[in-house]
Parts: sequence; C-alpha cells; structure tokens
Amino acid sequence: QVQLVESGGGLVQPGGSLRLSCAASGSIFSMNRMGWYRQAPGKQRDLVAVIANGGSTYYVDSVKGRFTISRDNAKNAVYLDLQMNSLKPEDTAVYYCNIYPSDRRFWGQGTQVTVSS
Repeated sequence: QVQLVESGGGLVQPGGSLRLSCAASGSIFSMNRMGWYRQAPGKQRDLVAVIANGGSTYYVDSVKGRFTISRDNAKNAVYLDLQMNSLKPEDTAVYYCNIYPSDRRFWGQGTQVTVSS
C-alpha cells in the first residue's frame, strides 16, 4: 500500500513557474518508479513524467525542456517534485503523483494548477 499527498499547485500566469511536491509513504518496494500525472477538465488522466529509483527520467513530448522531475528517497518514503517552467494555458490541470505504472488504489486528491492571465 502507498499513501500519496500532493501539494504546491496554484494560479500562475503564462510563462511562469510552479514547483509541485508529493510525499509518498508505504511500501518502498512499490515505489521503484514514480510518476506525475495530470487531468485537464473534460479529459482523461495522462502521464506527464516518470523517474526511476536510479534517477533515469522520462517526459512526454509536451513538457520536455520545461518540466523537471526529481525524487529524494527516505527509509519508507519518497519525496517527489515536479519543477514546471514556461507554463502554458494548456498545462492547466489537476496534477497527481502515483507509482508507475499507476495503481488506481493509490490516487490522492491531486493539486490544481491553473495557468491563466
């Protein structure tokens, strides 16, 4: 079992930056790969970025060069960040963290990111 708590969202103007954080606790064996996901209004929840325990990363094309995923491992927890720069209105969504591939049992409340002038 994994517990996930996201934070750091907010309202930002286009071109601005935000840093999201996720505290993941529970089964460390389930947290080898962790991901950020997002769900825009009226759309399905999509993968944004993944980071493995060894530090390798993956980004979807739409965020490459703008977003950076990072993690800090503790004994029974993982602290996951998503640095988002050069934000665009199309980045507006609720952002979630989860293991990768995602497990529907673990979804948290997410954190709202709104990019608007």
